[in-house]
Amino acid sequence: MVFSSSVFLFAFLPLFLAVYFIIPWRPAKNVVLLLFSLLFYAWGEPIYVFLMIGSIIVNWLMALVIDRFQTKRPRLGALIVALVVNIGILGLFKYETFAAANVNRVLGEGFLVDLQLALPIGISFFTLQAISYIVDVYRGKVQSQGNVLYLGMYIAMFPQLVAGPIVRYSQIEAEIDNRTVTLEKFAQGLRLFVIGLGKKVLLANTVAILANSLLSQPAEAIGFIGCFSGVLAYTFQIYFDFSGYSDMAIGLGKMMGFDYPRNFNYPYTSKSVTEFWRRWHMTLGGFFRDYVYIPLGGSRVSVPRWMLNIMIVWGLTGIWHGAAWNFLLWGLYYGVLLMAEKLFLLKVLEKLPSAFGHLWCIITFFFGWLLFAVSGLHNVADWAFGVFGAYGFTGTSTLWELQSWSYVSLLPILIVGSTPIFPWIRKRFQAWAGGDSAAGIVAAPEKGNDFVPPCEIVIPEGAQPARARICAAVNVASDVALFAILVMSCMSIVSGGYNPFIYFQF
Repeated sequence: MVFSSSVFLFAFLPLFLAVYFIIPWRPAKNVVLLLFSLLFYAWGEPIYVFLMIGSIIVNWLMALVIDRFQTKRPRLGALIVALVVNIGILGLFKYETFAAANVNRVLGEGFLVDLQLALPIGISFFTLQAISYIVDVYRGKVQSQGNVLYLGMYIAMFPQLVAGPIVRYSQIEAEIDNRTVTLEKFAQGLRLFVIGLGKKVLLANTVAILANSLLSQPAEAIGFIGCFSGVLAYTFQIYFDFSGYSDMAIGLGKMMGFDYPRNFNYPYTSKSVTEFWRRWHMTLGGFFRDYVYIPLGGSRVSVPRWMLNIMIVWGLTGIWHGAAWNFLLWGLYYGVLLMAEKLFLLKVLEKLPSAFGHLWCIITFFFGWLLFAVSGLHNVADWAFGVFGAYGFTGTSTLWELQSWSYVSLLPILIVGSTPIFPWIRKRFQAWAGGDSAAGIVAAPEKGNDFVPPCEIVIPEGAQPARARICAAVNVASDVALFAILVMSCMSIVSGGYNPFIYFQF
């Protein structure tokens, strides 16, 4: 089941919210959330729901062992058992086929049996959450959860189960037993959900038609225009799809009283690759930083060892996204770029006008998405040649056949939607309502996890009545626009519009 489906929007979500809010007791709400989360997962993965339950039980038991013993040996032993189970499950289901294919290519067919296991949806997300929990218990950052149902609720929680964000137990530990849902917070969550749904259905799904049409063709058949348009379309598709899902997840969390961490912070406005990865899939970057990079020694080691640490982290980041060589190459590509920036490029970029930094970042993530989207190393090379014009402007196709021209009118909307223009306008309105003409002028997006809808104007206390009324009217107009987005999104879903799910590989 996915958020952008009729079953979820018109059956699952209304039923869940009705049951969740009818029940007044917090423990019962937690159990309801667990049961509905298991139902959500079992809808598409009826067998693998038992795999998730097994993971929950193992991590629950090992965390209790870690908390019970004070000596190092049993604590470390329980940690190792949990890590072996978590990583083993992920490795078996996600990488067994990839490993068998490559080993058999070298050592001969039949050397390793390919079990051809179907990939459980969202396995990478809930496995990383389980790992972060058990490691944090071992480090003493959180106490083990004594109630297996509550731990199950955390690991299986349906809003962030399929596509993130990766929520650490420490971030919602207090809210498991004590969370408050207000009408204002519920409304914020609903607005975020609608914004995310619009990103996914109206923008990502639309541009995905062009991306999938072109990416499925050989580079020599579509030439420069086709290759460039295909990667550009995918660049916008993956951003609006992924950030849209994150917005929906964060919005659903707020509706239930949870504050999930922000996952995207307008990454396409970055001025360096380093900044890009502080804004893109922030929870994944935080996981690899805290649970892989720092334990390896981080940057507090010799330069050669630091470079090795970077390549290990980014190799793992690449292969986490999918069991294919192009994902590994994609990760190593960013590892090299980040090392180059750390060693000398950032100093150069800081001395140049910011436009050069933006251009540098755009070029790097454009070719990064080419590596990510085009399967097969040979095809990646062909597409790179195609982007540089090796096969002419249109290859063996005509401009009409490529259909790139028909998406030109959508491009301004995609560009504006990738920038923090709406948060900037909101800040200006808030500053104006409060009588502070100097505040909120900088067009930088807000930082931290206090993620509110970019269209919601919070009227400051003591605001001038006339200005407060204008801001209230703008809020009403924004809600009307959001309602229109909701209606159009639902119409697209009900009519059977193109609705790809790009997280199967995760």
